[in-house]
Amino acid sequence: MSTLRNIRQNLPVIAPVVALGVLILIGIALNPNFLSYANITNVLARSAFIGIIAIGMTFVITAGGLDLSVGSMAAFVAGLMILVMNLLTDSMGQGLPVILIGIALALGVGILAGFINGILITRAGIEAFILTLGTMGIYRSLVTWLADGGTLSLGYEMREMYRPVYYDGILGISWPIIVFAALAVIGEITMRHTAFGRHCAAIGSNEKVARYSSVSVTRVKLATYVLLGLLVGIAVVMYVPRLGSASATTGLLWELEAIAAVIIGGTLLKGGFGRVWGTVVGVLILSLIGNLLNLTDVVSPYLNGAIQGVVIILAVVLQRNTGTAR
Repeated sequence: MSTLRNIRQNLPVIAPVVALGVLILIGIALNPNFLSYANITNVLARSAFIGIIAIGMTFVITAGGLDLSVGSMAAFVAGLMILVMNLLTDSMGQGLPVILIGIALALGVGILAGFINGILITRAGIEAFILTLGTMGIYRSLVTWLADGGTLSLGYEMREMYRPVYYDGILGISWPIIVFAALAVIGEITMRHTAFGRHCAAIGSNEKVARYSSVSVTRVKLATYVLLGLLVGIAVVMYVPRLGSASATTGLLWELEAIAAVIIGGTLLKGGFGRVWGTVVGVLILSLIGNLLNLTDVVSPYLNGAIQGVVIILAVVLQRNTGTAR
């Protein structure tokens, strides 16, 4: 009985890893090119954007928060970055300084956007769901306005100069994958072995008790949103050289994919417990589902969202019925 109880309690930990393994086996069986170097690196590079954002979302959700604006925020940051880089190219010419200013702008605007969300939630007392739902609409409208209803495109010469940030790397591994992996390691260490990670879990578990335990609840919750904003900026820095453009559809549904990856990975939606490594597994599961649908004709790729929805529901059911192992 004790063995069965332990298995049941650890299902939220085991299930994502098992699901990932099953997806890999299905992929191998359905398509011999599934494990090819080109396909694997393509999946990892494309999932890096959501993965980087999901790492930040893990801290926000662990602390009992939520952010629905990250996809629209990414679109706005990308659009503003492209617009400014094009203007600077006209005045400064093409060169590395323009790229560095664009990168600094993306990171700065991401931090500012996260700070605005965090300060309004923690200081003004606005519910995170309502506040970020509002800012989601604001950012999406702003990028549409900046693009005049169309698409903002980076100049051809600057796009060619910026392309290596996405397409180049080390030992055949592209920079988005390297950055995602490095941030995942740092995030897991921060969550598990620092006071900040422990305070996030304490706040998400019971905010009143955390206050009585001398945890600076307001400061920690604000820091989670600022961190998420910074990671949105980093994701944009990696994303812009891929397509060199931004529009009203950029980052569409990224917030839902990031939240889904966090929940599938075992972080409690109600807060109090989170694990970054699980989020990484969740990101890979969602990415492999889409990849498998594109590589095979067994199921229509148009059902990608439906299948992901089923996986999310199953993850939540597991959490509610078993509880996440700590």
